[in-house]
Amino acid sequence: MQKILVIDDDKDVCLLLERFLTRQDFQVKVASTGKEGLKMLKEDVPDLVLSDFKLGDINGGDLLKEVKSSHPGLPVIIITGYSDIKVAINVMKNGAFDYVTKPLFPEEILNTIKKALASTGDGQTDAAPASAAKKAVSKPSKTKKKKTGYIFGTSQASKNLVNQINLVAPTNFSVIIYGESGAGKEAVAREIHHRSDRRDKPFVAMDCGAISNELAGSELFGHVKGSFTGAVSDKTGHFELANGGTLFLDEVANLSYEVQVSLLRVVQERKLKPIGGTREKEVDVRIIVASNEQLLQAAKKGKFREDLYYRFNEFEINVPALRHRDKDIMMYAEYMLDGVNEELNKSISGFSDEVVEVFQKYPWHGNIRELKNVVRRAALLCQADMIKVANLPYELVNHDNIHFADSENEPDTSAGILNSSSTKEIMADLIKPTHHSRMPADLKEAAKEAEAELIVRTLKEVNFNKSKAARILNIDRKTLYNKIKYYNL
Repeated sequence: MQKILVIDDDKDVCLLLERFLTRQDFQVKVASTGKEGLKMLKEDVPDLVLSDFKLGDINGGDLLKEVKSSHPGLPVIIITGYSDIKVAINVMKNGAFDYVTKPLFPEEILNTIKKALASTGDGQTDAAPASAAKKAVSKPSKTKKKKTGYIFGTSQASKNLVNQINLVAPTNFSVIIYGESGAGKEAVAREIHHRSDRRDKPFVAMDCGAISNELAGSELFGHVKGSFTGAVSDKTGHFELANGGTLFLDEVANLSYEVQVSLLRVVQERKLKPIGGTREKEVDVRIIVASNEQLLQAAKKGKFREDLYYRFNEFEINVPALRHRDKDIMMYAEYMLDGVNEELNKSISGFSDEVVEVFQKYPWHGNIRELKNVVRRAALLCQADMIKVANLPYELVNHDNIHFADSENEPDTSAGILNSSSTKEIMADLIKPTHHSRMPADLKEAAKEAEAELIVRTLKEVNFNKSKAARILNIDRKTLYNKIKYYNL
């Protein structure tokens, strides 16, 4: 019989919950104060805690932190009389599984409890309560891929992320997703769409950093034939394509000020007018945006419209970096290896203990995207039945000798650049005095070398943030990627 600890300073609520949950075959204990509840928790760890947010002696949010600090895997459901989204956001970010608002409905409470217990493996939490400890411990099965392609981790950071997705998905709130490059911001956006009522409608993604300012308006809102040079036919914009569904704008901070002005009106009115058109069209679109730069800070610097930021900021999700989900690293790696085995028609069984150690210690500044690239490369080089250290990139094994950006202050996107020996040579040349540099064969070669050196120097100055480097070099990000590829950087 699974155990539930109810904490509420309203004795009538405690009595009702105790009777109802007991009839549902739960063993229920009640506490009328936060301190009493924490004391009972130390004496006998339950399978779940159901606590009021506003307690007489302690704030429910503070109680949640206390519970999570001692029993991080124990699911906590918060009861609040304030149906305010800010309360929900705070408790979810602090690790609550879910929240319910007063007045309480028995079926809602029961369904939420069942979901919470199911999320921990039928009541088995990290705290290993007595009722769960008796269960046989089986070897964890490999995570199966969901239809959306999103893989759920088992770390607390991943669980908190999933809880936030579950909270906001059923609403029509606009969402800002922050996270480092490669952390899976678009995957989170797709998962929000998949769990919403719009799941059967289109999900349309647009990379704002890969489109020139001249074309961004046309891509977003569409255009009519003859509206500008090159408009040889009517074009349907992303907003219209996503009608009824979700529009995901990645790297939204890269949009020009002029496009942001037009975007603000569409977001406010839910009406758009294609470029060159005369008739407005109504659109029903949920907007999710992503950025590796804090939009409020960008707004204060004059790079992003503050009013547009507040339109988008109805809910905020921070995707944790892979190094903050260390428990998930090998789960992701094994899952990726399964896919590569199928792609390359190989049967590699796994990773050596030494590789696991390297993976756990490496900071993964390129996050999940970098991990995927490393696994693919190692699998391609592997000629045995197990990936070994010799199959890993030099930079991975010797990462202590390589400079990485401080990701807490600035996201790093250097994974693709630092994996090139030619880049190390150019970087070395930049450090050397000028009189040691070799003479180029001709003027054309000298121009190419100068351009390559300028790109590397700029990337180094901005800690390999490609979006910033592109702005400094006065080119769009797509052009920068092409030049990096051309010069084999």
